[in-house]
Amino acid sequence: MNNHVTVLEIDGNALEHNLHYFKQKIKPETKILAVVKAFGYGSDGVQVADFLKDKVDYFAVAYASEGIALREAGIQTPILVLHPQIPTLQAIVEYQLEPNLYCFKVFDAFLELAKEAALVDYPIHLKFNTGLNRLGFKHADISKILSCLKETNHIKVQSLFSHLAASEDLNERDFTTNQIANFTFVAQEFYKNLSYETMLHVLNTSGVVNYSDAQFDMVRIGIGLYGFGNDAKETSQLKNTHNLTSIISQIHSIEPGETVGYNRAFVATETVKSATIPVGHADGISRRLGNKKGFVLINNQKAAIIGNVCMDMIMVDITKIECEEGDKVIIFNNQEMIKNIATISETIVYETLTAISPRVKKVLKY
Repeated sequence: MNNHVTVLEIDGNALEHNLHYFKQKIKPETKILAVVKAFGYGSDGVQVADFLKDKVDYFAVAYASEGIALREAGIQTPILVLHPQIPTLQAIVEYQLEPNLYCFKVFDAFLELAKEAALVDYPIHLKFNTGLNRLGFKHADISKILSCLKETNHIKVQSLFSHLAASEDLNERDFTTNQIANFTFVAQEFYKNLSYETMLHVLNTSGVVNYSDAQFDMVRIGIGLYGFGNDAKETSQLKNTHNLTSIISQIHSIEPGETVGYNRAFVATETVKSATIPVGHADGISRRLGNKKGFVLINNQKAAIIGNVCMDMIMVDITKIECEEGDKVIIFNNQEMIKNIATISETIVYETLTAISPRVKKVLKY
């Protein structure tokens, strides 16, 4: 049991609000895939999926182990594994996960496994590279894939999909529109040559906002589910789902000339009261937040982080704050604080959220 006093509270009501917000932007018949990879963007993939299992049509994870965790938690919703590896294909079948076959090496290996196991119409997904140049088949691969599919009944294409490279950037509209056109061409080739229809999906969170006319059969909601849109206006319509809190472990009085933390990074020029908090860079607190660049909230007042961020602790200045050992500390509890942390850390919100360590206790409330 995780009894860490540093806790990430996941707001179930905010999750539901955000999901509903995106549902309003799509057609009633369009399916929704909720992305719960990377521990649900730093929260808890299992708890999030369990909460959403009756509210969405699909889940997506990055790796097989993430999908297995959902299955072992009793979640029966279809699960797309976005980046399966050959050593995990057997487990994918055992746990009834659905692999994305993105290159011939993985495609051939899974087809061989399906033959050996005498699988019939096992659901697979095919990803096409339309410009992101990360994973996926190309146009030139279509005829070979179709030939393989016509010769087997061991696998069946559940969906064709691609991933947009810059859907949040309207300056890249031409590039994105071209990606969608490329994907449409791929879809048409499959529709002309397959004996059955397959689902199509290309839109991510920003795609739903900026290119809703390309929603096809399903959309994938990732960062939007957790409270962040592609710009300030969209984010203002969403609710924050991540609330990270801790407590004060100990309070010190630091006299002039005394120092705080590793490398004596903070030197007191006057008497300072400091509070030590049990959360550090091993929990996802960037070292860039040290030396008064970042802050926490204690009794609704800002307490600057002094000295260097330690692996398991931070120290903050509470000289002007009335508080006691054991009092609650808010690391962040709104979108503005999370974006501020990301900015100071010279990164993006995605990294700030996914950096939250698994050792932090996770609790979903609604």
